[in-house]
Amino acid sequence: FLFDTEEAMVRIDMSEFMEKHSVARLIGAPPGYVGYEEGGYLTEAVRRKPYSVVLLDEVEKAHPDVFNVLLQVLEDGRLTD
Repeated sequence: FLFDTEEAMVRIDMSEFMEKHSVARLIGAPPGYVGYEEGGYLTEAVRRKPYSVVLLDEVEKAHPDVFNVLLQVLEDGRLTD
């Protein structure tokens, strides 16, 4: 195992992010919106387990706006919520 444990893998089912508004669930709602304090699914998972592998399962089913966010992550190497 990478990082010596099976728990170091964060699996995200991307078929749950098929709608345009689901981007907020992935990275967190913008300031002023409901749920802003909670953080997003991806950002909170990585915050809890910073040394982990992120598996984006069925990523082809995600909304195109999700791909734009993931492109930012891959280009910059970071994501702020």
